[in-house]
Amino acid sequence: MATMPVIAIDSVDDPRLEDYRGLTDVALRRRLEPERGLYMAEGTKVIERALAAGHEPRSLLLSERWVDSVAVPSDVPVYVATEGLLEAVTGYQVHRGALAAMHRPALPSLADLARDARRIVVLEEIVDHTNVGAIFRSAAGIGADAIVVAPTCADPLYRRSVKVSMGTVFQVPWTRAESWPGALDDLRRLGFVVAALALADDAVSLDDFAAQRHERVALLMGAEGDGLTRAAVAAADATVTIPMAGGVDSLNVAAASAVALWAVR
Repeated sequence: MATMPVIAIDSVDDPRLEDYRGLTDVALRRRLEPERGLYMAEGTKVIERALAAGHEPRSLLLSERWVDSVAVPSDVPVYVATEGLLEAVTGYQVHRGALAAMHRPALPSLADLARDARRIVVLEEIVDHTNVGAIFRSAAGIGADAIVVAPTCADPLYRRSVKVSMGTVFQVPWTRAESWPGALDDLRRLGFVVAALALADDAVSLDDFAAQRHERVALLMGAEGDGLTRAAVAAADATVTIPMAGGVDSLNVAAASAVALWAVR
């Protein structure tokens, strides 16, 4: 049972709901959430995973029937409204009638992130939040130690990424690279073999690369459609391809991440 201040909301214009307003406006959320130091956790299970990971909520917005579903510190305001009002404020039907505006945690340095890691996934220019979330879920399920996202990659803490990941963005340690593709050189200096997943004439098969059993591997994956940039491929130690059949040349990047992680587990 949640022991928290419950505040009834009866107006879509209530200024206390500013963090939750217009969540379907992707461009707005990309700008405002990082500026405010916030991200959105949606659904009771995702909120619980965020809290278990030590993330701090600024407030919760719940439909009436989910008031007792999440326990938060007593100083965190919990706004309660009808499901119709929630939809009017956010712009969509809220999953399980539960949202939390969470404070963004400080990200670790690349060196700290990689210190005890053996298998890292590196993402370049992946702008689809669904793919980012699915990659985090694969990383958590198969056992990657960490994820590094390039400066141009989509935000893992964007609402869609968090939801698709089933909250595993809170489970898998990650950080955003400060320099690119310089971060790949940093990983190499830290002892990682950087493997770029890409189609190339000189690419080795994933089977052959996995058979080399490198102690520390960073799997580098690129944007939907265009793949990795030339600079990223040039900065890698090896170019690796997943053997395909049926006239298919490649997999969706989220599916490819699962296959590659399984091979080098």
